[in-house]
Amino acid sequence: MGNNLEKTVLVGIINKDQNKIKSNEFLDELEFLALTAGSIVKERFFQKIDSPNPKTLIGKGKINEIHLFIKSNFIETIIFDDELSPAQENNISKILKIKVLDRTNLILDIFAQRAKSSYARTQVELAQCQYLLPRLRGMWTHLERQKGGIGMRGPGETEIETDRRIVRDKISLLKEKIKKIDKQMSNQRGNRGKLVRAALIGYTNVGKSTIMNTISKSNVFAENKLFATVDTTIRKVVVNNLPFLLGDTVGFIRKLPTQLIESFKSTLDEVREADLLLHVVDISHNNFKDHMESVNKTLKEINVINKPTILIFNKIDRLIPKSKIYDSEKHIKKMKKTWISKIENITIFISAKNKLNLDEFKNVIYNEIKKIHIKRFPYNDFLYPNI
Repeated sequence: MGNNLEKTVLVGIINKDQNKIKSNEFLDELEFLALTAGSIVKERFFQKIDSPNPKTLIGKGKINEIHLFIKSNFIETIIFDDELSPAQENNISKILKIKVLDRTNLILDIFAQRAKSSYARTQVELAQCQYLLPRLRGMWTHLERQKGGIGMRGPGETEIETDRRIVRDKISLLKEKIKKIDKQMSNQRGNRGKLVRAALIGYTNVGKSTIMNTISKSNVFAENKLFATVDTTIRKVVVNNLPFLLGDTVGFIRKLPTQLIESFKSTLDEVREADLLLHVVDISHNNFKDHMESVNKTLKEINVINKPTILIFNKIDRLIPKSKIYDSEKHIKKMKKTWISKIENITIFISAKNKLNLDEFKNVIYNEIKKIHIKRFPYNDFLYPNI
């Protein structure tokens, strides 16, 4: 398998907002993204800069250092953790003569690989076209056209304009297609009847799909890679004979490309229209607090931060040294005494994969769904005889 992977190097920035440790953590995530997309990372480079170089983002000395490494190690791709302008991407590509990607481009590539439904594929295609449009000039450098006057007149200019027109037309068509499907999906959501709706949300790769599979006995694609789920999945779930709808949504991520936020409106609509949010957190991850903040930031942006929410701390099994016999109750009690005790939302600790503490998890969900159900249908009490 290793032979088929694209050899890659990563580049991170160190500045007043992120020190070396932080930048390294960001590159851990970028490396995971690269692996998910099908590359193997051979080296990481860091550049300490206060203000980015407008031509190449990083300095000339660092570019030369990277160039030497690339030539001697047969590197095929360089990936920057920060978004590159079209000009920067073009300039770096001319110097290094290999494929140049930034974080946005990499995430778009993974989404393109993972999108299964026609709707998700249309959304990804739209995001890719919007990303591509300002970068077309750089893609025509193979014409070796004369660098003319101010507007760089010369052969190739008409081809660029033609390409731009094609891409703009495509964007318009895709937007129309999405508008139509959005309308259909909105009608579908309206037709789901009066069932209470819950949505699984959280950072990418925290175990949302595993929880979905465990609780609904469905078979949603779940694996230890970023963005394993790109399509929103809805299942009818019954807990203690109380039915409700559960949606598994696309994972959030730091610096989610703006093109994707716009394109993945339906996933966000699923979150907006949910009665209850199940915010899943991978408590075994070093940066889980940052991940929670990233998710909450997006929830604020779409005005749903005040929705009833259950915080689900998943993967508790990974916190236990392998040599020790696991006493789940003791461990959970200990965790509840930390800063987590100050969180206003209901919190629960589970391992979906190892099925730890799932009964309590189901009871907590049942009680919250029941509260919403009673409010909505005050006279329909045959579903919950335990009141």
